[in-house]
Amino acid sequence: MSKPVIAVVGPGRMGRGMAHAFAYTGHQVRLIDVKPRPAEAAQQALVQARGEVVRSLDVMAGLGAITPAQAAAMAARIVTLAGDAADAALAEADIVFEAVPEVMALKQAAFARVSAAARPDVPVSSTTSTFNVDALAAFVTRPERFLNTHWLNPAFLIPLVEVSPGAATDPAVTAGMLQLLRSAGKVPVECKAAPGFIVPRIQALAMNEAARIVSEGVATAEAVDTATRVAFGTRFAILGLLEFIDYGGGDILYYASNYLKDSLGEERFAPPEVIVDNMQQGRTGARAGAGFYDWASRDLTDYQRELFAKLFDLLGHLKLLPTPS
Repeated sequence: MSKPVIAVVGPGRMGRGMAHAFAYTGHQVRLIDVKPRPAEAAQQALVQARGEVVRSLDVMAGLGAITPAQAAAMAARIVTLAGDAADAALAEADIVFEAVPEVMALKQAAFARVSAAARPDVPVSSTTSTFNVDALAAFVTRPERFLNTHWLNPAFLIPLVEVSPGAATDPAVTAGMLQLLRSAGKVPVECKAAPGFIVPRIQALAMNEAARIVSEGVATAEAVDTATRVAFGTRFAILGLLEFIDYGGGDILYYASNYLKDSLGEERFAPPEVIVDNMQQGRTGARAGAGFYDWASRDLTDYQRELFAKLFDLLGHLKLLPTPS
């Protein structure tokens, strides 16, 4: 069975990464430029986009992830188009992803082009990290086929894709998109259409706090980055944030949050209502048998052994384990 033909509208950084990801997993990809500009400028943009994809594939071949022959075959699956040829490519696409810059007027123009050229039954997705999915759906004919898929850079490497259906999205379209992304080696998670989705919302708070620590003279930028790489980077590659709360104890987070709020005089550190409620109900995590997850039926010794095995493996790969003596 042949794989669906993918059209990616927008040859920028995100579009290039998506084209790479789908070509890597066997899809024919049409990387399309619909920006109004002279033909020569459009061609130059497409040449640059293709060149970057080829370089990324060559890097993967150099690292031994794929062979040079595989890299060449993957690059050959990507066709770059602009002008009138873009409409013909949209007409043959089975799924369309929009990846133009985060400017509403550009999004509207891109979706008008897609709606006019693509088949009316073809799923259409935006990769916006800013705009509400329902606001963008208004620009697409048959909004029941529209949803948002928020990829993270570099899109060809980072597995996560946040999938946000709109109010009008057909559940079958969402299910089909989740299946497509999994088949392309991605790890999709579904979330409601809300500002910041999941990762950008958490990431914005963490990055702002890191900047505050430097500006307050608490630590240097190098120290903050080392701390986040060695602590956050290793622990949260193994544990999710909510799983970590349960494992360590929601009561610890409750007391630590109140201490920081009072000591620093900043309400942003106050525990959210859900943490307060869990504390009052005794749902403080693994030791209590319940928290964000149900732990009552889990063998905590087996869980800890599995957790440590993963962490030892990661730390060994990163050369962060101490040398025994």
